[in-house]
Formats: sequence, C-alpha cells, structure tokens
Amino acid sequence: MISSHSFIIPLLFLALDQQVVALISYANEFIDPNYFFSNEFGENTRGARDTIFEWATELAAQGPWSVMNKTGIAPSGDKHDYLSWAPYWWPDCSGVGNTTELPPEEVWKTCNYTNSGHDGQFNPDVRLVNDIGEFDNLADAVLYNSISWALERNPSTVFSQNAATFIRTWFLDEPTRMNPHLNFAQMKRGPDSQLGSRTGVLDLKSMTKIVTGILILRQGRSEDWTTELDEQMNAWTRQYITWLETSPLALDEGNSANNHGSFYYNQLASLKILVGDLNGAHNVTRTFFDHQYQFQIIASGEQPLEAERTRPYHYRAYNLAAMIMNARMFTYSSPTSSSIWNETTSEGATIKNALDFAMSISPLDSNESDYAAELYQNVATVASVYGDPDGGYVNFLSKVNSRYAHEPYFLWNQPLAGDPNSSNGSPTRHGPSVIKWGTWALGVAVVLWSL
Repeated sequence: MISSHSFIIPLLFLALDQQVVALISYANEFIDPNYFFSNEFGENTRGARDTIFEWATELAAQGPWSVMNKTGIAPSGDKHDYLSWAPYWWPDCSGVGNTTELPPEEVWKTCNYTNSGHDGQFNPDVRLVNDIGEFDNLADAVLYNSISWALERNPSTVFSQNAATFIRTWFLDEPTRMNPHLNFAQMKRGPDSQLGSRTGVLDLKSMTKIVTGILILRQGRSEDWTTELDEQMNAWTRQYITWLETSPLALDEGNSANNHGSFYYNQLASLKILVGDLNGAHNVTRTFFDHQYQFQIIASGEQPLEAERTRPYHYRAYNLAAMIMNARMFTYSSPTSSSIWNETTSEGATIKNALDFAMSISPLDSNESDYAAELYQNVATVASVYGDPDGGYVNFLSKVNSRYAHEPYFLWNQPLAGDPNSSNGSPTRHGPSVIKWGTWALGVAVVLWSL
C-alpha cells in the first residue's frame, strides 16, 4: 500500500509553483490601449494575465483613496490640497534649546530640516502624511483594474466599476477630490517652510498609469466611464496641466537634468495625451530627447547623474523607466515619426546601451538587493523593442526571476521569447485562478499529511 505521505512533496511543489507573484509597484507605465483590444494573447501570457487579475482584486480591496484620508493639513488650511514631506530631509534640533525630547509635532514645526549627509536616506516619518502612498496605490489599482476589464471583455465587470470609482473619488467628487496643483508636495518642514519644493512634482510620477487606465476605459467604451466623467476628468487635467506649465516649482523640476526632469516630461506628456493634445505630447517628448536625454547617457551606457547618487542601482533603473515611457509616448503621439528608440545622446548612446550597462552592475555592489527587481521591467521592454537575437535578455530574466513570465509586464512586452514558465489552458481569461489553485493544493497536502 502506498502511504498518503507519498503525495505530499509533489503537491507542495505544485502549490508553491502556483503561488501568486508578489505585487510590485513600478515607477510608471504607459501602454498603448490598442494593444488590449487588437490582440489575441498567446498561451505564453497566461501566467501574466492571471497575475493581473489577482493584483487588480488585491488592490481594489484597499480602495478608494483620497487626499482627505491624511491626518495633516497643508499650510493653506485646505485638506483638499495634496501634501507630502521631503523624503531625504532630517530634523536638526540643536538650535532649539530644548533639553528634553520634543514630540513629533513640535519637531516638525520648530526644528530646522537639512539633507546634509542624508542624500538617498529616507526619513521614515514622511509617511505619517501619506498622500504619496495613497496616490501610488490608486495608480496601480486603476491600471490593473482597467486592464482586467479589457481582458474580460465583459461590460458589467466589477473591474471597470472599481477603476471609475477610484478615479472619481480622488479627482472629481467634491467631498474627496484633490485640488489640481502640487504647491505643498515634498515640503521641507521647519519654522520657515510654507511651500512645497520642485521635487514634489515627482510624487505624481505614476500619473502615466492612471492615464493608461482611462485610455483603456475610454477606448473600450466602458459603461462605467461615462461621458460626464470623461469631461470632468479632462477639465481637472487641463487645470493641472496649466499648473505644470506655469508654476515656478513645476518649471524648476522640468529643468532638472536627471530623473526628476525625465519624470516631469513623463507626467506632462501623458496628461496631454489624456486631453487629446497629441501634438502637445509629441512636443513635450521631443523636448526631452533634445535636451535632458542628450546628457543622461555617456558612451559606455552609464548614467552619470544617477550613478553619483547613494543608491546608483535604483536610480539607473528609475531613470531608465522614465526614458522608456517618454519613448513610448513619443511613438504613441506621433506614430509616423522616425523611431525614437534609436535616438542617440551627445555621446552616441541609446536607451538600449543604458539598459545593457545597468544589467552589468550587480545590486550587491552598492548594497541594494532590495531594489533588484526595479530593472526587470526595463529589460522586458528593451527586449520587445530592440529584439533579443542572442537570448541575453531572456537569459538575464530567467536567472534573476524564474517566474518572470508571470509578471504583468510580460503581457504587454511581447514579443518576448524564451518563456520557460507558460501555463496551459484557454487563452481567454475570466477571473483569477492562480491563488485559488495554489491554496487548494496546499490544503490537500496538509490534509494528506494528517492522515
């Protein structure tokens, strides 16, 4: 007689193999919505599609989000104003004259804040006012719920309802809406700070995800994304574009030479696309490639402005993501233009050269193993655009993440060959199954163990 324990090991391995991919919030993402309505997705994307459904469901359970959820209020006294604190600034209370420890609220108001010696060192108390975290969650939820709706092709699906509700709550509903400016983003706390800083514009870098989500709902004619909502969102966006193009804080950020400038153009271009100003989006991205981009990658592929930071691995991947999305939006806004992907910097380097150099550097070299996954999405994109004739990109992804084909980015970065982990089953998908199957298998294993 065969013991029931003989089945335990294979069932446990089956359960582990079917686990959901852990949710990662990438810096930004812009995807041509046509992709989700003009393709029959191959079997090699089944795992990625499963993960998208799971992430959409997981994120939706946390929403909706609003600037009204925070405990702090901007110096304007209006809680509808977005508020965040500069992440790399730390208090220096040596001049306050107090002999006992001050409570946090007194530190924030009375101590001078400085970033001297703290570049790249995140002050954890900035998340005590968490508009930035709420916005990042909102952007991911809108993106993955909108994609899930497009994949289901079901007009009454909860996914489109989720996306529309989340957008309406953050941007449009009077009790919960955000005012269309960032005057108090990344404030440097202390007795003299009354306005935000130029770097605060970076807080909404994930706006590209929201724009992608809205374009998907709009193009697929979702019943939940009504004409009224679309018009209201366009009105809010035009006000915010005006702020981005006229505020001294925003203009200073737009002049930044490093990733801050790259993400400024990301955000502005995506918003131009949202309101139908494709010529404006083309001009914005063209400006980036004519200016900042020219000095961001040297002949070796290194990004010197990112390499000088205290977390160079992270910042290389970070700016690469912004450059890639600027290239995508250039292509989307002017599809008849010559390929921007072969655009060279003043030293003759391309986005591909920057990616190849970044891949050659281990995150362990700068003690950044926690940031290793930031690069993987960029690898997939470059492979899909430039090709992968020697299999170098797929080999890299296979080594660093054996389940890379289950990551959402695998879906929209086709063709990306060499998938070692494709799932079997129908190419159409009507709801999440991966986590349920894994949980079932693990449960059976536990039961059998107890027999």
